[in-house]
Amino acid sequence: MFTDVTCNPEIMKNATDAYFSLLQGFITALDGTTQENKMRFIQNFKWTDTLQGNTPSAQQDAVFELVSMAFNVALWYTKFASRLAGKENVTEAEAKDVHRSLKVAAGIFKTLKEVHIPRLITPAEKGRDLEPRAMDTYIIQCQAEAQEVTIARAIELKHNATLIAALAFETANFYQKADHTLNTLEPECSGKWRKYLELKQHFYMAYAYCYNGQTLLASDKCGEAIRSLQEAEKCYSRAEALCKEYRQTKGPGSTAKPSEQLFFLKLGGLIKNTLEKCQRENGFIYFHKVPAEAPDLELKASYGLAEPIAFELPPLSEQCTPEVYATFDLTKGAKNDKAKPKEAEVKPVKEPDLKPQKDTGCVIS
Repeated sequence: MFTDVTCNPEIMKNATDAYFSLLQGFITALDGTTQENKMRFIQNFKWTDTLQGNTPSAQQDAVFELVSMAFNVALWYTKFASRLAGKENVTEAEAKDVHRSLKVAAGIFKTLKEVHIPRLITPAEKGRDLEPRAMDTYIIQCQAEAQEVTIARAIELKHNATLIAALAFETANFYQKADHTLNTLEPECSGKWRKYLELKQHFYMAYAYCYNGQTLLASDKCGEAIRSLQEAEKCYSRAEALCKEYRQTKGPGSTAKPSEQLFFLKLGGLIKNTLEKCQRENGFIYFHKVPAEAPDLELKASYGLAEPIAFELPPLSEQCTPEVYATFDLTKGAKNDKAKPKEAEVKPVKEPDLKPQKDTGCVIS
């Protein structure tokens, strides 16, 4: 299903539930004891990692297969969201699907990190997908990108400027937190990812200062409004510069072009027009002094924050019974050596061309 362009969340859930219900037969104790399932360590599994090219990780452990497959299911949800968001005219129902898919992905990553990855006998190596820094970054970025959908919706429906500023500020903080989570990873594998997170942080800080300026103007605080919008201009210019740096940075993953998408371009015009309006009003009506320091954004969003949707494994397959379990005689099979990660390259799965009709700036996949 991963490479099927017609696959939707319902089909994916049915396929993954069917697989995970059987795979648990190799992990869960089926003989009524608390002992380890005798089949957990009989098969060697190999998976490549997002940041490490085609050199695989390998573990002789069914739990490694469970977390690796579930990790890829989470990535599929981010790809599905990206593809849907890239359509020419996204409907309200499709926007909800994008929002939900990113929260589902965040929930899978979160459950893997907290529940299943700690069960591995061999901890994930540095820079691999399953290590804590990478997992935390995926969780936070999925939440941040889900909130981007909320912000776009709030702007479209002309919601209160204070709410939009608060959501943008919280989203910028998510991107900053994700960036800081990667700061101890080797730059050659995380540099490009970090540039993307940094440009998104500055972009949403620009949004926060812009809408904060609108709120201040509505409260007759014109001088503070001008200063807030000047800070928005500064953040926006930094985001533009980071877009160029991001495109020039080599590293794993595809390259989005957020500075060319309408959502990015519109903000530049909005900041410019709002600032000019504030300056006109100040020259005619308020005559307020413009503060030297930018206002503190002590904004807390009460609504619209994206929480991960909890992920649960399906029930054990009905085929996995104590009777079936008893028929497995491991003494008769060929004995595998303990898993040793091999340097041989694994060919990547051929994906269909899922380029969106327009660039969404969504690059988690």
